[in-house]
Amino acid sequence: MSSRYFDARRNAPDRPAAAALAYDPVGTEPPEIVALGRGLRADEIVRLAREHEIPVHQDAGLVEALAKLEVGQTLPRELYAVVAEVLAFVYSVDAATSAPAGAG
Repeated sequence: MSSRYFDARRNAPDRPAAAALAYDPVGTEPPEIVALGRGLRADEIVRLAREHEIPVHQDAGLVEALAKLEVGQTLPRELYAVVAEVLAFVYSVDAATSAPAGAG
């Protein structure tokens, strides 16, 4: 009987999602969520990050976990290890872009 009904969720296109974190590497506070969004808001978060040369890292699972939190909330301990990997990515991008031309 359930085959008679159309499930709009099954065929719905995936909406992009994005989250932005702020982190002070010399401070003692964990990263803070400064923006969350889906659809057009997610596109705007990514556009602004790129416009301001902030590294963008894609991780759908992490974004879904962060989407359950609120803007202004600090990162829960359960996500420290995953975000540490993202921060390592950011540091490697920063190191690569700040290296003098021809070095490396």
